[in-house]
Amino acid sequence: MTVQELKADFQTAYGKAAEAIYFSPGRVNLIGEHTDYNGGFVFPCALSFGTYLLLAHNDDKVMRFKSLNQPEIVTLELSQLTTPLSNSWVNYPLGCIAQFVKRGVKIDKGFDILIWGNVPNGAGLSSSAALEVVTAYAFNDQLGTNYDRTELAKIGQLSEHEFALVNCGIMDQFASAQGKKDHAIFLNCDTLQFELVPIKLNGIKVVISNTHSPHKLDSGAYNQRVAECKLAVEQINKVRPIKYLAELTEDEFKTIEHAITDPVAHKRARHVVGEVQRTTDAVKALKSGDIAAFGKLMNASHVSLRDDYEVTGPQLDAMAEEAWKIDGVIGSRMTGGGFGGCTVSLVKNEAIDTFIQQVGSNYEARTGIKPDFYIAEIGDGARRVE
Repeated sequence: MTVQELKADFQTAYGKAAEAIYFSPGRVNLIGEHTDYNGGFVFPCALSFGTYLLLAHNDDKVMRFKSLNQPEIVTLELSQLTTPLSNSWVNYPLGCIAQFVKRGVKIDKGFDILIWGNVPNGAGLSSSAALEVVTAYAFNDQLGTNYDRTELAKIGQLSEHEFALVNCGIMDQFASAQGKKDHAIFLNCDTLQFELVPIKLNGIKVVISNTHSPHKLDSGAYNQRVAECKLAVEQINKVRPIKYLAELTEDEFKTIEHAITDPVAHKRARHVVGEVQRTTDAVKALKSGDIAAFGKLMNASHVSLRDDYEVTGPQLDAMAEEAWKIDGVIGSRMTGGGFGGCTVSLVKNEAIDTFIQQVGSNYEARTGIKPDFYIAEIGDGARRVE
């Protein structure tokens, strides 16, 4: 959908012109999964597709929300901006607006808001983070609060915690806010220090494969993994004080892993410690031009997510396994929270057509589901369009 079409839709919905248009991207994580809420490293990049937000002031002192993916307009009084709604998509933008109010920002004017996104829902490419960050960016601009992009990412994360009730890490919102074209973000999720690393993939593309087995982070499995990691930290603390699993090197983990008496928590911890090391090694490999090493680490990441973290499931495993069979695939792994969603693969240009045809048909034969494939373009973070 074009910006002109979105403006026309805003005019139809509200009977007036939009005053400003904002955009924030989805993301794909190249490596470093389920490390973000464990204080570790991640390596995501922003994508070229994402979520648009159009708005205009109103004199009615209400906040009106409409999504082109939803039939109704939700209207709230300005006194209702800090109260979550029951089972509504509006909680994602509302949770962000609530953070401004909680910071003491006075909102005394109403807004009419229209939202449209082209991040596939349930694909694990962070449609929710794109919606949160575009809202935070828009209101930061409209209210003149001058928060930096890192603060806007935190606002999005708090919205997810308090209004969507998912105990997510900061990665998705951070990538959506801080993304840069043709770069990935090497982010320390504990300190929020980050480095923009150029993605130089000569003759290779990033291909995202959508299993169409939608993941649902709020199904409880995600929060359960967070709790299992917390238990591992508590048990390790009996022999060594740590705040996060990611503080441990693999060698240090081997010397104290006996302290984790819960077998499930032990497996979760082993994944996190190994994944942090893989992510660091992968970024070094990329910087030195060793794409083959990067690909092997991607494959190892998927195996760990399958066996130790148990967040892949039959569809994601089928997609990765079929990708590994293709000559010209450098590496392939699940990306995002898991339990469905997408894989991310590095594929040589000359193998892309074969990849899409063979992986697509083999995956469909194994699962009965027709997949979709996107050749990823790495784009910029949140911005005002006009």
